[in-house]
Amino acid sequence: MSKKKLPKLGLVYLDHVLRFFDKSNFKGWSKKIEIVTYHWGKDKDRFIQEVKNKKIDVLIGNIPATAYETFREISKALPNVEFVPSLDTQFSNKSKENVTRFARKYDLEIPKTDIIYDKEKATKFLEKTDYPRIIKKSYGPSNYGGYFVHKVDSADEALDLIEEKKYYPLYTQDFIKISADIRVMLIGHKPVCAFWRRPPEGAWLTNTSQGGTMDYQDVPKEVLDLAVKASKSANAEYWACDIAVAEKDNSIFILECATAFAAFPYIRDWIGQYIMWKFSGGEFKKPNIPLFNWEELGKMDSSVLRVLRHITFGKYTPSSDGDFYTGGKNIENKPNIDDKKYRMLNTNSLSKLLEEWPSEVFNYQDNFIKNSMTQPQIIDFIKICDDESSESFIVNEKEESTEKVEEDSDKKININTATKDELKKLGINTKIARRIIDYRVENGDFKSIYKLRKIKGIGKKRFIDIQLDIKI
Repeated sequence: MSKKKLPKLGLVYLDHVLRFFDKSNFKGWSKKIEIVTYHWGKDKDRFIQEVKNKKIDVLIGNIPATAYETFREISKALPNVEFVPSLDTQFSNKSKENVTRFARKYDLEIPKTDIIYDKEKATKFLEKTDYPRIIKKSYGPSNYGGYFVHKVDSADEALDLIEEKKYYPLYTQDFIKISADIRVMLIGHKPVCAFWRRPPEGAWLTNTSQGGTMDYQDVPKEVLDLAVKASKSANAEYWACDIAVAEKDNSIFILECATAFAAFPYIRDWIGQYIMWKFSGGEFKKPNIPLFNWEELGKMDSSVLRVLRHITFGKYTPSSDGDFYTGGKNIENKPNIDDKKYRMLNTNSLSKLLEEWPSEVFNYQDNFIKNSMTQPQIIDFIKICDDESSESFIVNEKEESTEKVEEDSDKKININTATKDELKKLGINTKIARRIIDYRVENGDFKSIYKLRKIKGIGKKRFIDIQLDIKI
């Protein structure tokens, strides 16, 4: 039986950006692995041509937030090249705003968050809201070691911070006192590493770069379940998220999430093994990574882990001290963890024609600044994902455009009041229009135009086509 022809792999490097992968992470891959470097500036066309010239089939590399939009254009210019991770799954890696909208869409627990684009409304909000609260720089992945995450205890403190830092938009969350948070890393939707990050005595920020501590023991199963749910929702096979544990009641919620390649060398090797399995058609075996392996690896000194290369495990065989994984109940009469529940899965990439998070709709950061859209379009973009579309999500409507806003809004079809014939003007058939009306009868009015996606027949592409023509 002939083996599947191996695709040509390419590793994406960017100037001045940490390089996660090296050819050594793909030990045994017989075909030449190319390296392509993107240089900042007007380098898009040259980069595209280099990928074509080297006949790369799979391009591997995490894209920084500041290059995200450019690489979306690059990916469209290379329709036959598979990006790993895909640009669509890297949506959450671009900004905290994106993480918030992603979590709201998939009902993932996050702190109550307000994103306010209009500066006057931001000031009014800070003057009347409750304190203490958290203010973050919204743009860019992770929290930069916590240096762009701030706790404010009063309106004066909040307004002074915004004036000094010039953060735009205002991104603010309710302050929830946490005992610790947990970083979970996943490959193929399976947790492969998890560790607690605890703040120093008397501090509120858990990031270890500012004096916190790390430990790997007794990560709650509920935290792993939430991380798996998030990675599957994002269709992301290489995932990391920070999950906080509230001090008051041990409730959990997501602080950050991203399609990031982990910095730990042995995890990069595992990802390399997974990628080789995924693209080799069976020539390479899927890596077997036991659940809770981190409790043992976490006992090793970091200097030892740095020199370990290509850690592999045999298939798990229960022994007398391994009954925790065999089903049934443990000594405390609690259900045992079943490793089979957390199987490593291969996710097929979303079709480029069916992007879930197209920048034409969700690139808030640039769309607002450019003012390239009409005011009604901007307002509708904000409402797409947010059921909580309060005044804090409405951008400033310039006085000179008020009449145009009202005129354009009058032309839109109200999905809460439209008749069957009016709904058909959107280009949908009678059957789908009937389903929309039936939904209103059974569930009440649509609270967000995005809820129209619940209707059978309103897929991602169709929703994108009609979302500027509807209102609630």
